[in-house]
Amino acid sequence: MNSAQSTIQAGGLPRREFLRGCALAAAVAGLPAHGAEPPARKARLAITLDLEMSRNFPAWEQTHWDYEKGNLDDATKRYAVEVARRVKARGGVVHFFLVGRALEQENVDWLKQLLADGHRIGNHTYDHVNVKAVKAEQIQFRFQRAPWLIADKEPAAVICENIAQCTAAMKSRLGVAPSGFRTPGGFSNGLADAPQVQQTLRELGFTWCSSKYPSHVAAQPGEEPDAALVASVVRAQAEAQPFRYPGGLVEIPMNPISDIGAFRTGRWKLDWFLRVTRAAAEHCVERGLVFDFLAHPSCLGVVDPECRTVEMICDLVARQRERAVLTDLEAVARTVG
Repeated sequence: MNSAQSTIQAGGLPRREFLRGCALAAAVAGLPAHGAEPPARKARLAITLDLEMSRNFPAWEQTHWDYEKGNLDDATKRYAVEVARRVKARGGVVHFFLVGRALEQENVDWLKQLLADGHRIGNHTYDHVNVKAVKAEQIQFRFQRAPWLIADKEPAAVICENIAQCTAAMKSRLGVAPSGFRTPGGFSNGLADAPQVQQTLRELGFTWCSSKYPSHVAAQPGEEPDAALVASVVRAQAEAQPFRYPGGLVEIPMNPISDIGAFRTGRWKLDWFLRVTRAAAEHCVERGLVFDFLAHPSCLGVVDPECRTVEMICDLVARQRERAVLTDLEAVARTVG
């Protein structure tokens, strides 16, 4: 769009603001009118953070984190603690998911303090492995570089062992069992096509997991989200609601859009992310749905150092006390029939 086009007026508004309004209108089409009766059940908003390192952050050329997912740097830990402090001050808790290898670090007092403050910590595998891998080279970058670590082992056995190792590490160094399980990476169909993984989780003592990330229109690098993308993300909230697999395992999906999807895939500006996240969260509040906000301190701490996204979610709940509450995924899991 050239400068002349960008100043076209539409209904008295600059064209860019008009299009932005159209996007949000499309995204929330069909919402109850202002002042309508609250839904039968309050919306439950959970702030969940995956404790792992992320390639491309803090510098775009950094990819070595693929091999050191659990080697949390100080900035990541500080941001996680700060988010936890802010959320607790607003009457909520954060649900973290920890890559177990982080427990090899010398000092884990910060994690113990998070637990003491009432926050939750779940299992995110020991090495950030792909739980659906069927070939050794699909499991994790670390094992591509050091294949002798899993030599002669079937992928399913490696995956099971990796999940169990994270649990063992948490019990040993933190003195607690994990609060739930989240798969590294999200799957558009969750674990529906992986009954063997569901069974493994049940055998390892888990009653619920977070593995589903519903598909939506993909963010294009450097492009501001348009009406179609915003509407697609909002529609995906209906597909991100908790349910139970036939085998009994409860699924609590991750609600789009994640920070990685926005800032790595889309290379968004923070204001774009705030706008789309707000539209998705407000949609869930109006309908009494669950909103499981997914982010990574190693990413969000770089692009949103002032915690504006988390504060926005907390502000939304504070304004909508009759409709919404801050919660954690353990509490959500207990309500799934």
